Amino acid sequence: MTGVVDAEAVTKRYGEVLGLNGFSATFAEGITGLVGPNGAGKSTLFRLLAGQLRADQGRLTLLGQPAWGHGEFRRRVGYCPEPPALFDWMTGNDLVTTLLRVDGFSRTEAAERSARAMVEVGLTQDGDRRVRVYSKGMRQRVKIAQCIAHDPELILLDEPLNGVDPVGRASLSALMRQLSSAGHHLIVSSHILYEVERLTDQIVMIANGQAIAQGDLHRIRDLIDSRPHVIDLETPDPRGVARFLGAWDHVVSIEFLDAGRLRVMTRSPDTFYAALPGLVVTEGLTVRSVRSADDNLDAVFRYLSEGRR
Repeated sequence: MTGVVDAEAVTKRYGEVLGLNGFSATFAEGITGLVGPNGAGKSTLFRLLAGQLRADQGRLTLLGQPAWGHGEFRRRVGYCPEPPALFDWMTGNDLVTTLLRVDGFSRTEAAERSARAMVEVGLTQDGDRRVRVYSKGMRQRVKIAQCIAHDPELILLDEPLNGVDPVGRASLSALMRQLSSAGHHLIVSSHILYEVERLTDQIVMIANGQAIAQGDLHRIRDLIDSRPHVIDLETPDPRGVARFLGAWDHVVSIEFLDAGRLRVMTRSPDTFYAALPGLVVTEGLTVRSVRSADDNLDAVFRYLSEGRR
């Protein structure tokens, strides 16, 4: 089967550590979610696809071309890495324009493309502000802007929703769907399965550097929905937020952690993630970030890994 990305027994070593261990998967057109716990190999795969690393073994192609080499071909690929490190002294507009100039665009075309990209990600009013004052959500947006400004066919987004507030998550998810509708192919990584479900039914699950499942995510969801799901929220008003969440019948328990953090256990994580943005907007609440505890997914990944042996 030929896809937008095809990986066959791809292995990448960092000394004695395996980043990928015989990874084999096919990523179809449209949006595909790459889901796995932290350290599973997601970022290693993206760096291989972005041409930053070379595989030690196996075959890796994207858009019909080998992943390593072919410098001019790189314009067909956009990469948004997970680390938040940016040139903080630059404005958002300058950052995107400069990276386009490095990629070979003229000064005029780089400025035009930067302006269009900032409109697409919703940063038109903030483009002349320095990146150092950007919120986490705005930093994610400007990273996506530099990723799409050269109009790539394939867009690689590594944990683009990590740590973003609920309203920002909904907005960025809508942007990804718009990019897909415009003909781009996206691979979006996350360690939260329910984030990916709101974007696509196509999924590749990775653990210990290996693809342990791929295809329709709904058959995989059943494994996770059978157990309670733990979600951490950061908020300046934990008791106020807890008062509303405690009224939801699918919320099993609420635990107050250190200052400004809640841990919620729910029987229906998809319902929780879908309802939270509306609650925040309707009740005027502030929720700075939402994170899923990795431990809750580990049991599912272990189950799938053992099933392959």
